Amino acid sequence: MLPDKLERYPRIPLAEYPTPLEPLPRLSEKLGRRVFVKRDDEIGPAMGGSKTRKLEYFFAEARALRVPRIVTFGGLQSNHARLTAGVARQLGFEPHLLYFDRRPASMEGNLLVNSLLGAEMHFIPIGGGGNAHMTLETSNRLVRWLARLLVGQHYFIPVGGHSWLGGLGYVRAAVEIERQARELGIENAWLVLAAGTGGTLAGLLAGLTLIKSNLRPLAIDVGRLWKKFPESIARMATRICFKIGQAHSFTPEQIPILEGNYVGVGYALPTRECADAIIRLARLEGLVLDPVYTGKAFAGLLDLMEKGELGSDEPVIFLHTGGTPSLFPLGQNLLETGLGPTFTNPA
Repeated sequence: MLPDKLERYPRIPLAEYPTPLEPLPRLSEKLGRRVFVKRDDEIGPAMGGSKTRKLEYFFAEARALRVPRIVTFGGLQSNHARLTAGVARQLGFEPHLLYFDRRPASMEGNLLVNSLLGAEMHFIPIGGGGNAHMTLETSNRLVRWLARLLVGQHYFIPVGGHSWLGGLGYVRAAVEIERQARELGIENAWLVLAAGTGGTLAGLLAGLTLIKSNLRPLAIDVGRLWKKFPESIARMATRICFKIGQAHSFTPEQIPILEGNYVGVGYALPTRECADAIIRLARLEGLVLDPVYTGKAFAGLLDLMEKGELGSDEPVIFLHTGGTPSLFPLGQNLLETGLGPTFTNPA
């Protein structure tokens, strides 16, 4: 059984599982089909989020290696970086976060939480990855080399937790979601999520494939950040299966991701559709998304449903991966950009 094979790899449990799989009744009524949300925004320290599932494996390895410091990197509003800092403090490590941008004039959103945690933030305005100039693998190699110079002895976690080890967290989640879906009578559902570095998609795809689930994952690219992005995800999903001991190969053409369709101008720059989706879901269901990841992905979900590209009556599950802190530095822009007072409250 797949869960038994996952037990080969040590992990430090950081949350209570399973996370809820909840219906969205008012939205479902509006759309004429069943829509659910998987609440991975509720897990983890330091305001929570989905990366907790990956960090359980990384920090187990770091503890075994007895290193004093943890290093990772990401964009200025990286949820992964913030959660890494939170788990590091919880487990007694010293967190170091690398950003390839100028130090902002004020610490807001995820950067504010990092400051509260006492994370050492290194701002290096030389550019690094992103804008599809580099592959994920190249970016991780370069930053790993730089971290050795800046930080000394440490344990390095790739951007977004993009590695086969972190991906195990979402293989475990695939088994969890499949079990919950069956208990709720959900079949042939679409499982829609945001993709920043693709590690969550790779883990879900590997897990759902190995358990022969009829859930269909679909990732919405939120940044147009990486060169040969589907190739990176395919390699990672293939390696995850190999490490579990159930060989399965994926090709780039098999990766269910929509690249660029809903990115807008770029990463962490909300679109009008993103703002509309955030406001609409908040007012219909009291559920808050973020403007960097889940807002863009949910906007994509709504557009695809409207166009009939997610079938006609299949259930839809949206994976809420968290990211609340980034709402605060960008929130006013959302109200100005989105529906705001012109939107008729459905209550």
